[in-house]
Amino acid sequence: MSSAWPLLITLTYVAVAMVIGLRARAGRSMNSLEEWGVAGRSMGPVTLYLLIAAGSVSAYTFMGAPGWAYSKGVAVFYVAIYLAYLALVAWYFGPKVWQFGEQFGHVTQASAIADRYQSPTLGALAALVMAIGSVAYAVLQTIGSVYILFVMSGGMIPVWLGVFLVLGCIAVYLYASGQRAIGRTNAFQGVLMLVVAWAVGLWAVHSATGGVNFSRVFERIQAEHGEFLTLPGAGGDMSYSFWTTSIIVSMFSFMPPVWTQWMSASSARTIRRSATWLPTYYVVILPMVVVGFIGIFSLPDLARADTVALDYAMQHLPVVLVGLLGAGTLAASMSSSEPFIHSISLSLSKDVLQPALKLSNDVTARLARLLILPVMFLVVAPLAIAEPGSLVMILLVGLGFASQVLPAFVGMFFWPRASRLGVMAGILAGFLVTVAFTTLWPHPLGIHAGFWGLMINLPLFVAVSLITPATDAGVVERFFRIAAPRGLSKMGMRRERVKTLGS
Repeated sequence: MSSAWPLLITLTYVAVAMVIGLRARAGRSMNSLEEWGVAGRSMGPVTLYLLIAAGSVSAYTFMGAPGWAYSKGVAVFYVAIYLAYLALVAWYFGPKVWQFGEQFGHVTQASAIADRYQSPTLGALAALVMAIGSVAYAVLQTIGSVYILFVMSGGMIPVWLGVFLVLGCIAVYLYASGQRAIGRTNAFQGVLMLVVAWAVGLWAVHSATGGVNFSRVFERIQAEHGEFLTLPGAGGDMSYSFWTTSIIVSMFSFMPPVWTQWMSASSARTIRRSATWLPTYYVVILPMVVVGFIGIFSLPDLARADTVALDYAMQHLPVVLVGLLGAGTLAASMSSSEPFIHSISLSLSKDVLQPALKLSNDVTARLARLLILPVMFLVVAPLAIAEPGSLVMILLVGLGFASQVLPAFVGMFFWPRASRLGVMAGILAGFLVTVAFTTLWPHPLGIHAGFWGLMINLPLFVAVSLITPATDAGVVERFFRIAAPRGLSKMGMRRERVKTLGS
């Protein structure tokens, strides 16, 4: 395609996103963790709805999901289970997390962990482990962004330059406006993604079948390529065990940006309202998955599966729609990379460097804003340029590491007896197993490395917790009055019965 319109439309989107992000601060000072980190806990339900929704669908919607549909088939629908679960998690846990932040002053996930177990060391460990998963997610999104610029420019914007352009744009408004920039840009990006996904999907179906009925696509797939509609898929590489354990690991990965988003809400009720609406947004992924299935019979010999939607659009769709697809894909990537880069910088500053260096809150707030630069340009950028794997596999590896912090949340919401040493032992053991089964012996027996980590992690967490001192009862009570008030009442009744019997 020789037209310059797709590139112009895509670059226009970048300029608009930057203006929105810069204006989001609206004259407010960003020199506090409360303001830069969680937007002063002020976001309303519509902004929060679009923030969570746009932040969770990512480049996966426009590249990863169509690519998996194209290369593996129905295995792609693991994301439908995962996203439905995310909405339930937000509805149930989100208001509790918001109350933790409002009452105890938390601004990060790891600060809540450090408070629950009265251990800054454990908070720092959780922050570092989660940072690995978050970096993987940010790298995934950056790869999606730069590929769009590369294709739309006809190769004139090479990968390395695209990396620095995208990250530089995000760095400017993220430094200036923090979480408020993420909220405003994600609201804009979320609407853009929803419109573009359905426009591209319906146009692609019409060009491939002569109508807009998705069933015709699947009928043709069933007749000509039936292996794509069952596991282990056309390539035979998506076993039932890997597919199932990938879903489980994804469900148990409580990523840090999600907590930050919840804590940015204006009230607990705001979160519950936003979470109730979330499933209405997640239909954004359906039309793009269908485009991936169309590619199976329309573009049978692609060298790179992740590009199927873009390749199909450039061959069959009008140039304006191609440009909007480029803008939508870039929006999906940026809307997800922003919160992860923000949360890495915020948590490393608050939960690792502040306790280690005894920094004041003001110094920590300034440090958090500055730290986005080395995170972006010394960590995310080199990895994105190296492009270590397919987009979905990068995502699953990141979630595998993030899931190893699960014991900390079990003790925060469900099990008062969980101890600091038990959580530490579980996280460390699970992390080491996940590293080994990701690098040395990838996914043994077709089971996700993160699931192997959890199988060691959780029993060790329980065993060590039972033989080591629990957290101070006053701290546990403080948390469980919010996390499980009914359970706390029952515990109190049992203690009263024991006192009565003892007297």
